[in-house]
Amino acid sequence: MTSIRFSKYLLMTFLALLPLISAAQELNCNVQVSAQKIQGSNRQVFENMQRDIYEFMNNTVWTNNVFSYSERIDCNFLITLNEQISSDEFSGTITIQLRRPVFNTTYNSTMLNFVDNSFRFRYAEFQPLEFDPNTHRSSLVSVLAYYSYMILGFDYDSFSPLGGTQYFQIAEKIVTNAQNAPEMGWKPYDGSRNRNRYWLVKNILDKEYEGVRRFNYDYYINGLDKLESRTSEARARMVESLKLIQEVYRNKPDPFMYLVQIVIEAKSEELVNIFSESFPEEKSRVVEILTEIDPGNKAKYQKITAAN
Repeated sequence: MTSIRFSKYLLMTFLALLPLISAAQELNCNVQVSAQKIQGSNRQVFENMQRDIYEFMNNTVWTNNVFSYSERIDCNFLITLNEQISSDEFSGTITIQLRRPVFNTTYNSTMLNFVDNSFRFRYAEFQPLEFDPNTHRSSLVSVLAYYSYMILGFDYDSFSPLGGTQYFQIAEKIVTNAQNAPEMGWKPYDGSRNRNRYWLVKNILDKEYEGVRRFNYDYYINGLDKLESRTSEARARMVESLKLIQEVYRNKPDPFMYLVQIVIEAKSEELVNIFSESFPEEKSRVVEILTEIDPGNKAKYQKITAAN
């Protein structure tokens, strides 16, 4: 009888732990902290900072969904420290990169690749980084959590129409919680040309920018994911998806359109590579769209029509 009861206890314990055993965290985040510009400091603090941020990003459970190890979202955070303001306060930049695997290939497509120049925070060694979605505890934790949810939102948007909304809403809540924070980047008037965390999430959740989010879905599901098996059809759908951004650009919801810039800058090289292999009429069509919505990279896009 005792052995039976013990066996039942083991089974119940295993079943209770099964969700924890089967679940993996959502992000596979590579973290690099560069402090070459800061001289004469204890270098160990930067190694500890990198380790703590890495563990925070990869060990935090960000959603209620279960991810297998292979399903984790690949991303990079490059933190470049420019100044040590005090013993525990630093300023610099953070570069956010997000990659999405393309169906039935070994290729990973870049979804995000941009720099946040307003990164000022406090870091104390041996103090745990803990995130509470209802409270602004520190600029460091809030920035890391904000971009974690932005990454989740962009990734989910690429698999279902507007699928990342709930994660963008959490990012918006992080911004709201940080409105009284002294650090830059959280308020509408911080930075130049509306390039900050406040405006990025505001653009994403603005109905007038919905076409940019629908582009992410259509470009991947009906375009890039089918490029290997149905090349001509997939390229045609990718051109159509670009028209969604073109429509937003023409309506100009605001004069700077930070979201449009970030999305197109991340895709520019990929678009050049894909459409350089297309036929002349399609090349001309896609170059016309791209030079309109991203005039600063006109020379880059002209490489498409120049390719044989």
